[in-house]
Amino acid sequence: MVTSSLKEKFLIYQVLPRLFGNTNENCIPNSSLAVNGSGKFNDFDIKTLHSLKELGCTHIWFTGVIEHATKTDYTKYGIFKDHQSLVKGEAGSPYAIKDYFDVDPDLASDVNIRISEFTDLINRTHEAGLKVIMDFVPNHVARAYYSDKKPSGVEDFGTKDKSDYSFHPMNNYYYLLNEYYKSPVITNSETQEYTEYPSKVTGNDCFSSHPGINDWYETVKLNYGVDYKNNSQSYFNPVPDTWKKMRAILDYWLNLGVDGFRCDMAEMVPVEFWRWTIRNLKRNYPEALFIAEIYKPDQYSDYLNIAGFDYLYDKVGLYDTLRKILIGEAPASSITKLWQSLGENQSKMLNFLENHDEQRIASEYFLRNPYLIIPALAVSLLFNTTPFMIYFGQELGERGMDEEGFSGLDGRTTIFDYWSVSSVRKWRQDNKVPLIRNTYKKLLNTALNEQAIRVGQTYDLGYANDKSVFFNPEYHFAFFRYFNNELILIVVNFSSNDGTLKINIPKHCFDFFKVSDQITYIGVDIITEEILREQLSLSFPYSVSIQANNIRMIKFSLQ
Repeated sequence: MVTSSLKEKFLIYQVLPRLFGNTNENCIPNSSLAVNGSGKFNDFDIKTLHSLKELGCTHIWFTGVIEHATKTDYTKYGIFKDHQSLVKGEAGSPYAIKDYFDVDPDLASDVNIRISEFTDLINRTHEAGLKVIMDFVPNHVARAYYSDKKPSGVEDFGTKDKSDYSFHPMNNYYYLLNEYYKSPVITNSETQEYTEYPSKVTGNDCFSSHPGINDWYETVKLNYGVDYKNNSQSYFNPVPDTWKKMRAILDYWLNLGVDGFRCDMAEMVPVEFWRWTIRNLKRNYPEALFIAEIYKPDQYSDYLNIAGFDYLYDKVGLYDTLRKILIGEAPASSITKLWQSLGENQSKMLNFLENHDEQRIASEYFLRNPYLIIPALAVSLLFNTTPFMIYFGQELGERGMDEEGFSGLDGRTTIFDYWSVSSVRKWRQDNKVPLIRNTYKKLLNTALNEQAIRVGQTYDLGYANDKSVFFNPEYHFAFFRYFNNELILIVVNFSSNDGTLKINIPKHCFDFFKVSDQITYIGVDIITEEILREQLSLSFPYSVSIQANNIRMIKFSLQ
């Protein structure tokens, strides 16, 4: 049994504009913008935005909006040219930010008015009834960071650094004294090696002037006042210069109309900075949303209760657990152990089954068949009131089996290359809706429209069925959602076999929801809309037929 907070569920659609709108059917691996093309802000017209709203989404996370290092030459627009050896792929990583006050010129139809095109997108998104989330990358910047668009009075990172100090509380960077940085990759024979003196520390906390190919060599670590070489001693008073610069950046985007941020590798930045920044920003923007990418469960409480984040990634928890269940490495009953381990924090997690870091569900490296995710989708989406996120193309069964260039054949969709995603392209061009999208649409809208799921309480039935002959905790999972005299039974079958399950419902469940266990209730199958007449009782288990790798959702009205 578990209770959920009465904070309403919301649903995020994560999308890379660079890929989403690209209609090139003949992309060539490792090719330039001129050859492969790029999607644009303007591809998100009002019709497209309404289709995402109708899918069930409430927020869109536009990934890769802020200008980052790239091999494309935009010097004719007054944009600093990046050194070729400091860019991963042709398009570059969205997480190697080169100008925090500008947007990626690849995404503009007219590069000269690129900021206006983004603010127009914000306005269109709001008109469609959706909110805007964007990336905030606080831990590191592109190694050759330079802002062409910084507001008057704003100084670039490192402008006043004392680079003869390896660490200084007011420096923006960390330095490796008397050492030259040399790039680990030379892209072609004409590329000169990039050097830097003194060498800066690399973004993944690599305190070496010779980072390897698997390091974040194209980035440098920002200094928030923590001296990592001396027992991580902190210097937060007076407020470090980096804190002030980063808060000004967040304020800039909020002022343009952005509704919230997915904060990249938030756990690599001190809790104290987040507490200071989020509190200050929420005085002027109380509804601003802050989501932390974090992978250390022992720090969850600090980043929620001290730092002030609204939600945290549930990657190492629910995502990893569901993946293990799906590939046969863990029983379905492990879901119960997981949410119990989170305690009060479980209502503040962001659930997902795909994002830009994870393998596509339908890829050869995961499930191959997008329909096999339905049991996990039901748990991740419907178990509690926490927000849920899908990755663009997930709802179309995208396989992620292209070998795009820097991003090889790995079951993921590239974030480094100029490319076109076939499932998205076909959906946008042909207006043909795959059946799997209808399944997502049904479940996402159910999560939003059914009060019991959107704001209700949860009761896990696992403990009452762990020894049932007709309920196998290796493959089966069941729970109730309840609100205002409506009770929804959700039954999940991770097995490849059809079955008829008999689910024990303990008296404590009825007592917990304060409903009678002796009344005949009218039930409706939410998926098929078939009206049922069943009795929920303590005297005998509730019988449910269920298909392989599928779910049942039955709503009982308790008036």
